[in-house]
Amino acid sequence: MDDQGHNKVVSRSIVTEMKESFINYAMSVITDRALPDVRDGLKPVHRRILYSMNEKGLTASAKSRKSATVVGDVLGSYHPHGDSSVYEAMVKLAQDFSTRYPLIIGQGNFGSIDGDGAAAYRYTEAKMSKLASELLKDIDKDTVDFKANYDGTKYEPTVLPAAVPNLLLNGTLGIAVGMATNIPPHNLGEVVDACVHLIDNTEATTEDLLQFVQGPDFPTGGIIFNQKEIHHAYATGRGGVVTRGVAEIVENKAGNFQIVISEIPFRVNKADLITKIADLVREKKIEGIKALRDESTKDIRIAIDLKTGSQPQKILNSLYKHTQLEDTFHFNIVALVDGVPRTLSLKSILEEFLIHRSIVVKRRSQFDLKKAEER
Repeated sequence: MDDQGHNKVVSRSIVTEMKESFINYAMSVITDRALPDVRDGLKPVHRRILYSMNEKGLTASAKSRKSATVVGDVLGSYHPHGDSSVYEAMVKLAQDFSTRYPLIIGQGNFGSIDGDGAAAYRYTEAKMSKLASELLKDIDKDTVDFKANYDGTKYEPTVLPAAVPNLLLNGTLGIAVGMATNIPPHNLGEVVDACVHLIDNTEATTEDLLQFVQGPDFPTGGIIFNQKEIHHAYATGRGGVVTRGVAEIVENKAGNFQIVISEIPFRVNKADLITKIADLVREKKIEGIKALRDESTKDIRIAIDLKTGSQPQKILNSLYKHTQLEDTFHFNIVALVDGVPRTLSLKSILEEFLIHRSIVVKRRSQFDLKKAEER
């Protein structure tokens, strides 16, 4: 309708309309949903969950609250999407086999490495972990910018102050439109040492920083191979690194052999792995396996009994070849820098984090100074 209230039809090419609409949709998925910010390593849904829990005082020392309460708060105030999107993101942050340093402490059934789903949010409870509190530290001291929420009734942070480089600590997996990101998790001590080295030596290269960050540190353990490939992946932001589970050939007193798997590659479903081994035995693609048992408790333990006279090493090599006991982790280090997706090297991630931290510390100091002067 025009200003006079008359109906007005605007003629428009369908090609132009589709092009513009799709670009707008793609950009919103890239910036507001699928890719993390390089500074705090969080996607908007994770940031909103943690900020909402912080507002409700659900710190590590507090009493857990029903997950339904948290999901309701996040949906009502900050995240106008489906409840399952919020709860699934929350569950991932609490799973110690999905997240290297869980940001949420969950009580109740939060799923398993066998692919079991979490219980419904009315049954489970949650609160923030100590590390999550470090991501939100000093948020009340004007350290970061805030923006209006979707209905303009509240304000939410555009980024968290993040006292730790969470993008590297927990990594991420995200599929946007026309691009994706896949960043592995890392060891806290190694990443902090690399940060300290970069502060002292701003000219340090990614190669120098790899003295500290030896490679990914997966929550499910495993072994990674080929240092050259690892270095290439960190220098360019892209590359494939071979990962293997930890398997040991054990001989009992009777002289019979057994293969015991105690660690599996990251993001491999344990139940699917066992099913795959059983299928290979049934199809006679792997000979010499007598029995297969999942003896896991809190720790992973898959026991494979071998037939008398079989060759254990040959069978183990076949397992590496035909199952996900050997897998490739494809690095694709893409994150938002000033709202724009960029492929980053190890050095550039740490540089962006340190720039963010220096701004946070400066703004915190100005806030404290202003308070002291007013007093």
